Amino acid sequence: MLRLEFETKALIRLKRKLTIENLWMYIIRVLTETGPLKAYEIKKKLEEEYNIKPAIITVYVVIYKMTREGLLETVNIGGDTLYRPTEKGLKALGEARRFLDWVRESIS
Repeated sequence: MLRLEFETKALIRLKRKLTIENLWMYIIRVLTETGPLKAYEIKKKLEEEYNIKPAIITVYVVIYKMTREGLLETVNIGGDTLYRPTEKGLKALGEARRFLDWVRESIS
């Protein structure tokens, strides 16, 4: 994760809102790059790729909610439950990117 030279409470809140509180975007991105993964493997990838370190229970809760919403689906491979993004999840990530681009342009 980007280290800011000047961190205020407002910037710390913003970083949290755009990372931990919106893990779904990062999870879909990771699964798009790697293919299906177990929940714990997703957590490790979030740390490796983005330096985001959520509690494992947080990752499980987010994955559960994403699956219920239809953003992820489960795949059973060799007795293991793995997760992969659905078409709906990929479209949601695309819309999130468009929204974040709009925000960035709006405040530039």
